[in-house]
Amino acid sequence: MAEYRERLWPAVWIVCVTALVIPASLLVLAPISVVAGAVTGVVLYLGCLLLFIYGAPVIEVKNGILSVGRASIPVRLIGDAQAFDGDEATLERGQRLDARAFLVIRGGIRGVVRLQIVDPIDPTPYWLLSSRHPTKLAAAISRSQRPDVPIKT
Repeated sequence: MAEYRERLWPAVWIVCVTALVIPASLLVLAPISVVAGAVTGVVLYLGCLLLFIYGAPVIEVKNGILSVGRASIPVRLIGDAQAFDGDEATLERGQRLDARAFLVIRGGIRGVVRLQIVDPIDPTPYWLLSSRHPTKLAAAISRSQRPDVPIKT
Protein backbone atom coordinates (compact mmCIF):
# COMPACT_ATOMS: atom_id res chain seq x y z
CA MET A 1 0.00 0.00 0.00
CA ALA A 2 1.24 3.46 -0.89
CA GLU A 3 2.20 5.84 1.92
CA TYR A 4 1.10 8.75 -0.28
CA ARG A 5 -0.62 8.91 -3.66
CA GLU A 6 -1.89 11.91 -5.60
CA ARG A 7 -2.89 12.38 -9.22
CA LEU A 8 -2.26 15.88 -10.54
CA TRP A 9 -5.59 16.42 -12.31
CA PRO A 10 -5.93 19.69 -14.18
CA ALA A 11 -7.88 22.43 -12.46
CA VAL A 12 -11.58 22.73 -13.26
CA TRP A 13 -11.07 26.10 -14.93
CA ILE A 14 -8.63 24.55 -17.40
CA VAL A 15 -11.20 21.91 -18.39
CA CYS A 16 -13.86 24.60 -18.77
CA VAL A 17 -11.67 26.93 -20.82
CA THR A 18 -10.74 24.04 -23.11
CA ALA A 19 -14.42 23.77 -24.01
CA LEU A 20 -13.89 26.94 -26.06
CA VAL A 21 -12.56 24.65 -28.78
CA ILE A 22 -16.20 23.84 -29.60
CA PRO A 23 -17.33 27.36 -30.57
CA ALA A 24 -13.96 27.96 -32.23
CA SER A 25 -14.52 24.91 -34.44
CA LEU A 26 -18.05 26.09 -35.21
CA LEU A 27 -16.71 29.50 -36.21
CA VAL A 28 -14.03 28.07 -38.48
CA LEU A 29 -16.20 25.42 -40.13
CA ALA A 30 -19.54 27.31 -40.27
CA PRO A 31 -19.00 28.41 -43.90
CA ILE A 32 -18.62 24.74 -44.87
CA SER A 33 -21.08 23.04 -42.52
CA VAL A 34 -22.41 23.89 -39.06
CA VAL A 35 -22.88 20.19 -38.32
CA ALA A 36 -19.26 19.47 -39.29
CA GLY A 37 -18.13 22.33 -37.03
CA ALA A 38 -20.13 21.01 -34.08
CA VAL A 39 -18.93 17.44 -34.53
CA THR A 40 -15.32 18.55 -34.96
CA GLY A 41 -15.53 20.75 -31.87
CA VAL A 42 -16.97 17.98 -29.69
CA VAL A 43 -14.38 15.48 -30.97
CA LEU A 44 -11.54 17.93 -30.30
CA TYR A 45 -12.85 18.67 -26.80
CA LEU A 46 -13.18 14.97 -25.95
CA GLY A 47 -9.65 14.44 -27.28
CA CYS A 48 -8.39 17.20 -24.99
CA LEU A 49 -10.17 15.61 -22.03
CA LEU A 50 -8.56 12.26 -22.82
CA LEU A 51 -5.15 13.92 -22.96
CA PHE A 52 -5.82 15.58 -19.59
CA ILE A 53 -6.79 12.25 -18.05
CA TYR A 54 -3.97 10.25 -19.63
CA GLY A 55 -1.37 12.96 -19.10
CA ALA A 56 -2.07 13.68 -15.42
CA PRO A 57 1.03 12.46 -13.56
CA VAL A 58 0.78 10.44 -10.35
CA ILE A 59 2.95 11.20 -7.32
CA GLU A 60 3.43 8.14 -5.15
CA VAL A 61 5.60 7.27 -2.15
CA LYS A 62 5.73 3.50 -1.77
CA ASN A 63 8.29 1.01 -0.43
CA GLY A 64 11.04 3.63 -0.12
CA ILE A 65 10.59 4.90 -3.70
CA LEU A 66 9.19 8.23 -4.82
CA SER A 67 7.54 7.97 -8.23
CA VAL A 68 6.45 11.05 -10.14
CA GLY A 69 4.97 10.22 -13.50
CA ARG A 70 7.57 8.02 -15.21
CA ALA A 71 10.45 9.23 -13.03
CA SER A 72 11.38 7.60 -9.74
CA ILE A 73 14.04 7.97 -7.06
CA PRO A 74 14.79 6.11 -3.83
CA VAL A 75 13.89 8.29 -0.84
CA ARG A 76 17.33 7.66 0.65
CA LEU A 77 18.70 9.92 -2.12
CA ILE A 78 16.41 12.75 -1.07
CA GLY A 79 17.62 15.21 1.53
CA ASP A 80 15.34 17.93 2.81
CA ALA A 81 11.66 17.90 1.73
CA GLN A 82 10.16 21.39 2.00
CA ALA A 83 6.49 22.23 1.39
CA PHE A 84 5.50 25.64 0.01
CA ASP A 85 2.11 27.20 -0.57
CA GLY A 86 0.82 30.59 -1.68
CA ASP A 87 3.38 33.31 -2.41
CA GLU A 88 6.28 31.12 -1.31
CA ALA A 89 5.28 28.49 -3.89
CA THR A 90 5.12 31.19 -6.56
CA LEU A 91 8.67 32.26 -5.70
CA GLU A 92 9.88 28.64 -5.85
CA ARG A 93 8.37 28.23 -9.33
CA GLY A 94 9.77 31.58 -10.47
CA GLN A 95 12.51 33.73 -8.98
CA ARG A 96 14.15 30.98 -6.90
CA LEU A 97 14.01 28.33 -9.62
CA ASP A 98 17.26 26.64 -10.64
CA ALA A 99 17.36 25.76 -14.35
CA ARG A 100 18.91 22.37 -13.51
CA ALA A 101 15.98 21.29 -11.33
CA PHE A 102 13.65 18.44 -12.28
CA LEU A 103 10.17 19.92 -12.59
CA VAL A 104 6.70 18.43 -12.47
CA ILE A 105 4.64 21.55 -12.01
CA ARG A 106 1.05 22.23 -13.03
CA GLY A 107 -0.36 25.73 -13.48
CA GLY A 108 -3.66 25.02 -11.77
CA ILE A 109 -2.06 23.67 -8.58
CA ARG A 110 -0.79 26.24 -6.09
CA GLY A 111 1.36 24.17 -3.71
CA VAL A 112 4.82 22.78 -4.43
CA VAL A 113 7.31 20.53 -2.68
CA ARG A 114 11.04 21.03 -3.10
CA LEU A 115 13.12 17.87 -2.64
CA GLN A 116 16.87 18.28 -2.27
CA ILE A 117 18.78 15.53 -4.11
CA VAL A 118 21.79 14.21 -2.18
CA ASP A 119 23.05 11.75 -4.82
CA PRO A 120 26.66 12.85 -5.50
CA ILE A 121 26.56 11.72 -9.15
CA ASP A 122 23.23 13.36 -10.00
CA PRO A 123 23.65 16.88 -11.46
CA THR A 124 20.04 17.72 -10.54
CA PRO A 125 20.09 19.89 -7.39
CA TYR A 126 16.43 19.29 -6.49
CA TRP A 127 13.02 18.18 -7.67
CA LEU A 128 10.15 20.66 -7.62
CA LEU A 129 6.73 19.00 -7.62
CA SER A 130 3.26 20.48 -7.69
CA SER A 131 0.93 19.11 -5.04
CA ARG A 132 -2.50 19.99 -3.73
CA HIS A 133 -1.30 18.70 -0.33
CA PRO A 134 2.38 19.75 -0.14
CA THR A 135 2.66 19.31 3.64
CA LYS A 136 1.30 15.75 3.49
CA LEU A 137 3.64 14.85 0.60
CA ALA A 138 6.71 16.23 2.42
CA ALA A 139 5.69 14.38 5.59
CA ALA A 140 5.20 11.11 3.69
CA ILE A 141 8.68 11.40 2.18
CA SER A 142 10.20 12.15 5.58
CA ARG A 143 8.38 9.16 7.14
CA SER A 144 9.53 6.91 4.32
CA GLN A 145 13.12 7.98 4.95
CA ARG A 146 12.71 6.84 8.58
CA PRO A 147 10.85 3.51 8.44
CA ASP A 148 10.79 3.23 12.25
CA VAL A 149 8.25 6.11 12.44
CA PRO A 150 4.64 4.81 12.30
CA ILE A 151 2.37 6.03 9.52
CA LYS A 152 -0.67 7.98 10.71
CA THR A 153 -3.84 7.28 8.77
